[in-house]
Amino acid sequence: MSFTTILLLIAYAVIIWFVISRFVPVKGLENLKSDQFKERVNQKSRVMLIDVREPHEYKAGHIPSAVNIPLSQLDQRAREISSKNDILLYCRSGMRSKQAAKILKKHGISQMAHLQGGFITWNGPRKKK
Repeated sequence: MSFTTILLLIAYAVIIWFVISRFVPVKGLENLKSDQFKERVNQKSRVMLIDVREPHEYKAGHIPSAVNIPLSQLDQRAREISSKNDILLYCRSGMRSKQAAKILKKHGISQMAHLQGGFITWNGPRKKK
C-alpha cells in the first residue's frame, strides 16, 4: 500500500467518524417536537430552558425565559446548571443542542431534552432582546 492510499484511508475514517458522532443519539437526551417542547417549557416549575446559540442569535429572537449559555462557553459555565431542574436545550437546528447534551453529560447531568429541529421549528412565543 502506498503512503497516499494510507493517508486517504485515514482521512475517510476521520470523516466517517465525524459524521457518525454528530448524528448518533445522546443517551439520556429526549428528542421533543415543537408542541411537546412547548408543553415542557410551560410547566414553569423546575424547568431550566437553555439557548445554546451565540449571543447575537439569542438577541435576534429567543424563547421567553430562556437563559443564553452559548455552546462555546458551556463547558466553563456548566456549574450554573442544576440537575434538579428539567433541562431543556435548543439551538437553531438541533445540532448544537445535541453537542451541549454531550458536554452536560460529562458534568453529571443525565436527563435532558432538546427541541428537535431547533428554534426554526418553534411555533410558540418569541422574544427579542
